[in-house]
Amino acid sequence: MNIRQDVSHIDLITDVLIIGGGPAGTWAAWSAATSGAKVVLVDKGYCGTSGAAAASGNGVWYVPPDPEQREAAMASREAMGGFLADRHWMTRVLDRTYDNINSLADEGYPFSVDADGKVIRRSLQGPDYMRFMRRKIKQAGVKILDHSPALELLVDIEGSVAGAKGINRQSGERWTVRSKAVVIATGGCAFLSKALGCNVLTGDGLLMAAEAGADFSGMEFSNAYAISPAFSSVTKTRYYDWASFTYEDGTVIEGAGSKHGRSVIAKTLLTQPVYACLDQNMDEQTKAWMRASQPNFFVPFDRAGIDPFTQRFPVTLRLEGTVRGTGGIRIADYTCATSVNGLYAAGDAATRELICGGFTGGGSHNAAWAMSSGYWSGQSAANYALSLGEYASQRSVQGVGEAGLHGEGNGTFSPDEAIASTQAEVFPYDRNLFRTATSLSASLERLDDLWQEIRNSHTPDDQQIVRSREAAAMVATARWMYNSGLQRQETRGMHKRMDYPQQDPNQQYRLLSGGLDKIWVKPESLVATQELVTV
Repeated sequence: MNIRQDVSHIDLITDVLIIGGGPAGTWAAWSAATSGAKVVLVDKGYCGTSGAAAASGNGVWYVPPDPEQREAAMASREAMGGFLADRHWMTRVLDRTYDNINSLADEGYPFSVDADGKVIRRSLQGPDYMRFMRRKIKQAGVKILDHSPALELLVDIEGSVAGAKGINRQSGERWTVRSKAVVIATGGCAFLSKALGCNVLTGDGLLMAAEAGADFSGMEFSNAYAISPAFSSVTKTRYYDWASFTYEDGTVIEGAGSKHGRSVIAKTLLTQPVYACLDQNMDEQTKAWMRASQPNFFVPFDRAGIDPFTQRFPVTLRLEGTVRGTGGIRIADYTCATSVNGLYAAGDAATRELICGGFTGGGSHNAAWAMSSGYWSGQSAANYALSLGEYASQRSVQGVGEAGLHGEGNGTFSPDEAIASTQAEVFPYDRNLFRTATSLSASLERLDDLWQEIRNSHTPDDQQIVRSREAAAMVATARWMYNSGLQRQETRGMHKRMDYPQQDPNQQYRLLSGGLDKIWVKPESLVATQELVTV
């Protein structure tokens, strides 16, 4: 790895660049390094502490290779996801996750133990897990640049991805990493909704991928909302299975605790407060298990002097967007390659339709997908990079970043105002959760105007460059989401169209999307046909 550093800039040359330091990014880095590649990982925060996984306990879709258990695991969410998942991908992820989790145990990861002394491998404590992964990749020789968000991808004359440029948030120092392959593992986009661990998840990797020519799948399934205390950012929702939900006067809200409960809660919140209490089928053993499994769930209650098992507390729904939705960068094949040469995607930045269809898999499926897709993308990126030979390091490259980075006009825009305007379109339940053609079209008109305003603004200074890029990424993500939602004229999975309340068997296909100034949306079969014709 060649390194040149001066006062104002860091230049690195490597085989594989990983953008993102969560589970997907660290697994990709480890896999690439152990496949013989030189690896650099850049993280917007501090690798090992930033992102949704690092903030709390993580369930894992870990299922022993028993045919009946595996069948039940795959069948459990197929109908909920609108039958858009792929059994071959499910099987691969279950196999890879089982092996990866067992390898963590062999390497000394401190899994919890139940009352009978049996190791629990279906759960990972985020802080321990990510600290373990950081140590693992450093031991493998990976160079880590912390607090160093990527701002744009680099491509060669043929359009193959060849690295990235970015900035250090603390020092302001610019950096360039030239590489033979890049893995986007930047997580999803939660639109700065204050959801736990999501303050760095603003869709940056999606925008960079689109600028390089990548496309997306399942972006209409990106409207996941999580229950949270109104006074807290903690969005771990598993424990609300034990909750009763009531109006302000204490009357029970019928249906709020059912499998469609979040829709009931959302409809209620449109007009009045909702309260919860964890008082259903509760005993002391369950309480102890809860506190041991998710200790940070209880921190806000303890600080506020509230006993959530006996006292009511106000709740809200926080948008988790594509983080717990299933939309993301389209995966072209089993290598986790995108449609762009040299570019791979993993974790929440990539589509999870392959294993979840159109309905969230929650934390467990996402955790399994992160470690599996991370493993495959890193290995594949390394193999691709090493196949190019040394000449690839001498390629002429250029950045492809545009909106919020390199302006085309003399106008100015406020990143914070643009973010607030985007949130005003994606946060409201009656726009994003309960969708209609009228509301989607109205939001898109405003979002398109906002996008043009950003595109026509001049290049921001270094003090605003990261925020500016985040604003552009959020606007772009919302436009892919809502254009896809407008195209899918039915209700399927988490995509609910009030004007098309039924699931249409003729629309049992995935929707692909892409584009920047002009967004396109097409059924997957049509895109595949066009690609064959082009070849």
